[in-house]
Amino acid sequence: MSSITTLEPRIVWEQFDAITQIPRPSKKEGKIIAFLVDFAKRHGLEYRKDAIGNVVICKPATPGFEQRPTVVLQSHMDMVCEKNSDVEFDFEKDAIRPYIDGEWVKAEGTTLGADCGIGMAAALAVLIDPSVEHGPVEALFTVDEETGLTGAFELGEGMLTGKYLINLDSEDEGELFIGCAGGIDTIATFHYHAEEAPLNYTFFRVDVSDLLGGHSGDDIDKGRANSNKIVARLLWEGMQSFELKLSYFNGGNLRNAIPREAYAIFGVPTRFAAEFLKRFALFAEDMKAEFRFREPNLRITLNEMPQVDKVLDARTQAGLVYSLVGVPNGVIAMSFAVPGLVETSTNLASVKFVGEESIVVTSSQRSSVESAKTYVMQMVESVFTLAGADVAHSDGYPGWAPNPESRLLDITVKSYERLFSTEPKVRAIHAGLECGLFLEKYPDLEMVSFGPTLRGVHSPDERLEIATVGKFWALLLEVMKNL
Repeated sequence: MSSITTLEPRIVWEQFDAITQIPRPSKKEGKIIAFLVDFAKRHGLEYRKDAIGNVVICKPATPGFEQRPTVVLQSHMDMVCEKNSDVEFDFEKDAIRPYIDGEWVKAEGTTLGADCGIGMAAALAVLIDPSVEHGPVEALFTVDEETGLTGAFELGEGMLTGKYLINLDSEDEGELFIGCAGGIDTIATFHYHAEEAPLNYTFFRVDVSDLLGGHSGDDIDKGRANSNKIVARLLWEGMQSFELKLSYFNGGNLRNAIPREAYAIFGVPTRFAAEFLKRFALFAEDMKAEFRFREPNLRITLNEMPQVDKVLDARTQAGLVYSLVGVPNGVIAMSFAVPGLVETSTNLASVKFVGEESIVVTSSQRSSVESAKTYVMQMVESVFTLAGADVAHSDGYPGWAPNPESRLLDITVKSYERLFSTEPKVRAIHAGLECGLFLEKYPDLEMVSFGPTLRGVHSPDERLEIATVGKFWALLLEVMKNL
């Protein structure tokens, strides 16, 4: 056990601490599934598991609440696995190392996994706390939310019977979410021919690092720098004036994270090397000035490399670099229906060399308007197609249309006001939640989403505000008591 088990409410923090000890990368949730099944057995609770790996643990109503409608407490069991480049950590084997830092809980050098581990912890606490008053409870834990919403897409028949669903995957205490954006991924694959590296070239490695990154939905409106874009801009300049030859590019990792780090290996004719170094110094200064209010820790470094063996063919290099510079990234449109809400966005998530002949570029598009989601997907596809790439798309997922007349919402708002003597904010979110997919299978569900305050989600800076966990827990209990 770590120090976080001394925090209040202890029953929630103890469950969260236990969850941090279980490796649970997306698509590799076997250990956390086993943990949940064992949890149900140890506590004498009925459980169901479907073919994809989703788990539902059921708890009967407390005495006097038997006639209440069934409530679903929903969270996802996988976590985003990001670490700082200088940290040795195996997310498939190692336990997260949480610690208390003032008013926050953080992890040593990695993502904390409070997204959505703290939601899981609250659901588990409800299942074992005899003092909680509630109707019948179904705690649903889904797999692979972070990389494909697979668990929600493939939720087995008969897994749920509840009338109300409380999604525990939100990140701003004091805010109730009743809608979310839909999303789709666009994957561009470039096929290249490796050529012998030219003679009389000096090779360099450029690194962009220490960016803030963050969630590609929640944080996309903050104007944070995209490491892939910055590296591509330098390569573009080098191609215009210095006969630059690209050998390798690696940037970003996850489709739903704003990329924080990227690097490229390239060469310029030795006769231009000194002049290129001067141009790089100016470029680095320009980038730091451009992002000085958004990326205070931005680092751009350039180091000379030994001679490389291979470079990209000229056609592929031009297509790759020009498309990375030209493809849209960030906020495309703000909502006219909900002031302050991002309507449509896209994130240039990762650039990866795969094998010896392919480069795979992954981007993610989001919108609360289905036609706009399609249009921004078309924008991205068009750029990459013109650049000579093969383009494919994920299945995508629907948005969650708000229902402001919901009884569940009304009770949640009144519960919050009763507990904290202030009104919560009721809003939609630009991030993707699983709720839209649940509605497709259970169209009569009423849903609301809330949680404690998280910051730096999907990055090693992820942190959970301690004081808000108690408020989150109190609200959850009050809502369940009054449904």
